[in-house]
Amino acid sequence: MHGRSLAVNDVELFTPQGFRHRLVGAGGIKLHAVVGGEGLPLLLIHGFPQTWYAWRKVMPLLAEHHTVVAFDLRGAGHSDCPQGGYDKASLAGDGHALMLALGHSRYAVCGHDIGAMVAYAQASLYRDHVSHLAVLDTPLPGWSRWEQLFADPKLWHWSFHKKTDLPERLIYGREYDYISTFLFDRVFDHGAFDDASVNVFSRAWAQPGRTRGAMEWYRTFEKDRVDALDWKRRLLTIPVLALGGDQRWGPDMVRMTEELASNVRGGSILDCNHWIAEEKPAELCSALLDFLAEGSDG
Repeated sequence: MHGRSLAVNDVELFTPQGFRHRLVGAGGIKLHAVVGGEGLPLLLIHGFPQTWYAWRKVMPLLAEHHTVVAFDLRGAGHSDCPQGGYDKASLAGDGHALMLALGHSRYAVCGHDIGAMVAYAQASLYRDHVSHLAVLDTPLPGWSRWEQLFADPKLWHWSFHKKTDLPERLIYGREYDYISTFLFDRVFDHGAFDDASVNVFSRAWAQPGRTRGAMEWYRTFEKDRVDALDWKRRLLTIPVLALGGDQRWGPDMVRMTEELASNVRGGSILDCNHWIAEEKPAELCSALLDFLAEGSDG
């Protein structure tokens, strides 16, 4: 079971009610998106080692007030995994092209982990289109402490994933073991993941090319930092929500993000580690809905 590729029908078994799957041509590639709800459009961007399915617990609640678009990043799930284009600016271009293809020229963005890095890039590059930005539990490349983070033992995987070719060889055939360990090492509430959800992620990453795609997200970190330092010269002025688990990045999120934006709020979610959308979905939805209900200053 662990080695079987994730089929579209398997994904649809777990699709939140009222949502439908779309395969959208955007930016020269095809992106897999799950779309539902009505209201101000909200793009949800997952991180490693997940797919759109990371948002499954919050999507129905958010869809009561917003058109919710959760998609698989380039290189993940059922989206294309071409040879290049994995730096955060390019991934942000994918997300923007997706929203335009779906008919949304003005939208909010929320990203977690690698997805938060992409969300920040998207808000920086498409300032006339992004109304609100939410970043969840991750360091951002423009942070003044970025280079120091590579010495943090909790971030051992950053250097491992950057190594050319080797991670793909070592993880191949062991996707379930690697991903389940990765998830549970970074969780406060171990009930947040059941075997079925771990299987969804591990089967998705066992598909051809997907492990390489994920590793490429890390191999672009040098470019991402250079890009972010350039964007940082012009602070974001839109409303920004910076949240993290109190057991991980929560205490740093606001202070870090204030280096990149002038209108930041947020902080820590109690009794939570890295996987906010799965550990504390009600608290995250409440914070996001309150935040998105407020107007943008553009």
